[in-house]
Amino acid sequence: MRGLIRTTLPWLLAVTLGAGFAVPGTTASHPPSAPIRHSLRAGQTWRLDLPDEARFDASALLLLPDGALLTVNDKVPGVYRIEFGPENGTTRVVVLPDAFTLRQLAPLVAEKPRGHFDFEGLARDEAGRLLVCEEGRRWILRLDPRTKTVERLPIDWAPVAKWFSADPNASFEGLAVGGGKLYVANERSVGRIIVVDLATLKISDDFQVSPIGRAAHDIHYTDLCWFGGELWVLCRESRCVLRVNPSTHAVLAEFDYAKIETAPANRYAHPYPFGFVEGLAVDADNIWLAVDNNGFPRVADRNDRRPTLWRCPRPDRKNSIAPAP
Repeated sequence: MRGLIRTTLPWLLAVTLGAGFAVPGTTASHPPSAPIRHSLRAGQTWRLDLPDEARFDASALLLLPDGALLTVNDKVPGVYRIEFGPENGTTRVVVLPDAFTLRQLAPLVAEKPRGHFDFEGLARDEAGRLLVCEEGRRWILRLDPRTKTVERLPIDWAPVAKWFSADPNASFEGLAVGGGKLYVANERSVGRIIVVDLATLKISDDFQVSPIGRAAHDIHYTDLCWFGGELWVLCRESRCVLRVNPSTHAVLAEFDYAKIETAPANRYAHPYPFGFVEGLAVDADNIWLAVDNNGFPRVADRNDRRPTLWRCPRPDRKNSIAPAP
């Protein structure tokens, strides 16, 4: 009973006060003035196709400086480039060569050989190296494109282990790199953002941010993005994106996408109360969102089990409708 009270109390407070909650001992989530709220709309919609029509669970997004859009599949290792087709709404997903292949990962498998590789977050550091998080093993892996070698970053997670769940599917879900820091999203059962100093590989901070007025039992962080010197946080259960000051942890703005995901043409047939968006990328004009639909079909077309990608013009920018890729 005592454990039940501890679990439900933050949720009850959120309902009563109409504000987002924070786990005791966390840093402040919101500035003195409430963040600006925006509603997103889908400027364009694509379904993601694999050449062999295999199941593809798109679990991250990364926008490269040259405009290329990358993602990962949480069922098999690798990094994929999203190629936009000549027809509106068509794309194909193409695996990158020599990017987190089974051959490159083989030297690491002996450490924890059980289970498949569950790639989730995807980021790129200032040196152009790609980083992914492996959820089941709680690994951060880094690929050097020059040597085509993969290393596991030797990060000691002991200072933040109290936030970790015993469920291997409630682990690391998103990554972002900025200002010499690596930001790691601990998805749930206690949503937490962990900050690692990339120079020392030491944990320098951890915090929680949450939407205001969302009576969610947990935060469900499913991706992170660094853009414009700020941290962008994807909150799956609340169906919104937060723009966060990385120094003060203040939530500067909220971008709600619930109407997009629940629209009749986009909604997936699944039994869960939360959303399925697990990919986030941000640029000067757009917020990009990708759905990991876990193989469920769309309600509007029960034969269509492809993930969805949305380009959402940023409502906080004037004339923010960018041309199609």
